[in-house]
Amino acid sequence: MSLPVLYMVIPCYNEEEVLPKTSEMFLQELDVLINKEKISPDSKIMFVNDGSKDKTWDIICNLSKANNHFIGISQSRNRGHQNAVLAGLMEAKDKCDITISIDCDGQDDITAMEKMVDEYRGGAEVVYGVRDNRDSDTFFKRFTAQSFYKFMNFMGAEVVYNHADYRLMSSKVLQAFAEYKEVNLFLRGLIPLVGFKSTSVYYTRQERVAGESHYPLSKMIGLSVDGITSLSVKPLQMITSLGIFISVVSFILTVWAFVTQVTGNAVPGWASMTCIVSFLGGIQLISIGVIGTYVGKIYMEVKGRPRYIISDRTDDKE
Repeated sequence: MSLPVLYMVIPCYNEEEVLPKTSEMFLQELDVLINKEKISPDSKIMFVNDGSKDKTWDIICNLSKANNHFIGISQSRNRGHQNAVLAGLMEAKDKCDITISIDCDGQDDITAMEKMVDEYRGGAEVVYGVRDNRDSDTFFKRFTAQSFYKFMNFMGAEVVYNHADYRLMSSKVLQAFAEYKEVNLFLRGLIPLVGFKSTSVYYTRQERVAGESHYPLSKMIGLSVDGITSLSVKPLQMITSLGIFISVVSFILTVWAFVTQVTGNAVPGWASMTCIVSFLGGIQLISIGVIGTYVGKIYMEVKGRPRYIISDRTDDKE
């Protein structure tokens, strides 16, 4: 069996503080895997600049000039983490045997890549990097993250618990994944839909090497909304069930109101009526909002706009 060519796909957005440090860590791991003859010497570290406003792209260009294992591509503008990962995967799919996507901040255990490659050589086509615990997180972050995964599964989005976007994928999987044309991306929910033999590698997540996180709670909520609306119609089914339930309750109350009117026990008052109207109005607005979100997703999908545009490559500068 020939040694597989590995491409590390690393999205970067305003990472000028952390990139000089983690790039050495990525290169060290690549050298370890090459020296152990687990991957080909032709393997690369691909940085994907997601429209950074700082010196991230300049650093990537300098790294590529200093070492031929470093390469980079730059998007024409900021398109978000998921699109940046997708751009790197699609750029690499015809050039390598396997890819490993990982964030630039150094929090994910880089040494777990060796276990991932071992699992691939053992027959797995997809290897998920999964956190073994969240002891290093604050209570709030741990609670919200765990709730996120549980809620996603409850809503019908198939995700691997405690897995983000640290994963190995073979070229076979990437070729199949290229057939998925969604504009609204939620990679950690889409990859399991592709299928193929998969397994997990567990690791301990560390503190960020430098800089600040680009994924606050607001973005996590936005990601969960994208995941649910992109992969599940359960919210629409819940609206239907809620509508049926309210209709039944309303029918019962109508019968009760008719009976009390006939028996002469009706008590005039506006408070109860106001509460009922406000409740139904709130339900209707929420339902319209959920339906509107799906309509908006359809609107973006039918436009067929490109999910990413690569404006520059370090290869072009050589």
